[in-house]
Amino acid sequence: MFGISNRDTGKVFAKAVPNVRAKTVMPLIRENVKIGSTVMTDEMASYKRSKEHGYNHHTVRHSAGEYVRGNVYTNSIEGFWGQLKRSVDGTYHAVSPAHLQEYVDEHVFRWNHRNSPVHLFHLLLSEVVRPS
Repeated sequence: MFGISNRDTGKVFAKAVPNVRAKTVMPLIRENVKIGSTVMTDEMASYKRSKEHGYNHHTVRHSAGEYVRGNVYTNSIEGFWGQLKRSVDGTYHAVSPAHLQEYVDEHVFRWNHRNSPVHLFHLLLSEVVRPS
């Protein structure tokens, strides 16, 4: 799994990926994060070249027990992952790898609209039913 959380908007992007190597995740970062943005990650090696790609990159060292350093933290996306895991465990109990992205997409939709004044059911209907 790979995910990005935008601290300004609270929105999340998440994708089921075959691996989390730099060759897989850096294109997703480039597609979804504006060059010059500040990127905060854990210490995974895949992110080490973020500065070379034009990002202001900061890390937290989870392996050293560091989870927050001033304004540098990954708690936003970690919160999303926790909610996704609880949602899968509590609702579906198991997930077919063939349909993993659909489960993720549903949770991203719910997360990104969690503060919407419009009830999720009506919001979803407005997305799938367009007046002719």
